[in-house]
Amino acid sequence: MTRFDKLFNELPENIDCVLITSDVNRRYFTGMKSSDGTIIAFRNKAYLIIDFRYIEKARNIVTSAEVIEQKKLYNQLEELIHSNSAKNIAVESQTMTINQLNTLKKFIKDIEFIETDVLSNAINLLRMTKDSVEINCIKKAQEIAEIAFDGILGFIKEGITEREIAMELERLMAINGSEGVSFETIVLSGKNTSMPHGVPSDKKVKNGEFILMDYGAVYNGYHSDMTRTVCLGEPTDEMRKVYDIVLKAQETAINSAHSGMTGQELDLIARSIINDAGYGEYFGHSLGHGVGLEIHEKPNAAQSYTHKLNENAVVTIEPGIYIAGKFGVRIEDFVILHENKCINLTKCAKNIISL
Repeated sequence: MTRFDKLFNELPENIDCVLITSDVNRRYFTGMKSSDGTIIAFRNKAYLIIDFRYIEKARNIVTSAEVIEQKKLYNQLEELIHSNSAKNIAVESQTMTINQLNTLKKFIKDIEFIETDVLSNAINLLRMTKDSVEINCIKKAQEIAEIAFDGILGFIKEGITEREIAMELERLMAINGSEGVSFETIVLSGKNTSMPHGVPSDKKVKNGEFILMDYGAVYNGYHSDMTRTVCLGEPTDEMRKVYDIVLKAQETAINSAHSGMTGQELDLIARSIINDAGYGEYFGHSLGHGVGLEIHEKPNAAQSYTHKLNENAVVTIEPGIYIAGKFGVRIEDFVILHENKCINLTKCAKNIISL
């Protein structure tokens, strides 16, 4: 069963065809990265219309859809719609602009446009459930990130800057097969670690400081995401105490995580431990988020996410404590959710590391 078959199984039976134009969803259904292209899919066949820049690549890679070189896009779409006797077409309401939709309506006549979230919601549901191909890509991305982590531990020393550490992490991932970075690499040290999404600076790391590193690799379009907080030299008693609370919260959440629970329930498991330890006000973000072709995608492990977490979803578990003017600690792994358990994709040690 192709991903197009799975998509139509999630859609109402009265929907005749769908139009997919967003880059990430186009890659999800065809396996090919491109900056342009249009998918029109019917219940019995799908087509990728793409311009000359990508046509050779598409014909070599794409097997899930018939590849057509783009000439006059709207005429081609109209011809396919009429030849397949489609009466309506669903569009990506969450990514298509009003201008794009109005242009389609102007050039393509005699068809009903379904502008509700029905298509976008169905695609989101499919993408939340990772298949074996996707999971293998995510595992490979994480393996690359962990090679970089092993390498960076020998690189960090007093006097080196946050920016230099970030650049070295990215270099190590690149030479080990990463297509790029999952997001802008975060490396913070000392007081800067209290900023959850701070930006690496020219600040030099000093003995006795925490160094927080949040980063990820990309393999075949799929992302990894991990955070480790290490100490240059020996941590103070307070630093060790906070680290141990965050670690307990994270490990407890991982041990409890499974499909069928809500994102809110998973978030609460870690949050309760931090609250009970007296640091609740210092944990101001959600516990985690989905990871896949995008670094942030559904489902979420968050106080506001009351939906159930689905089987084979990949989510991060990343509690933190951030004390302004002092330091912060975050520890992040990501897991595959299954019934009654999860599988941790992050293999790096989590005990406090003193360099």
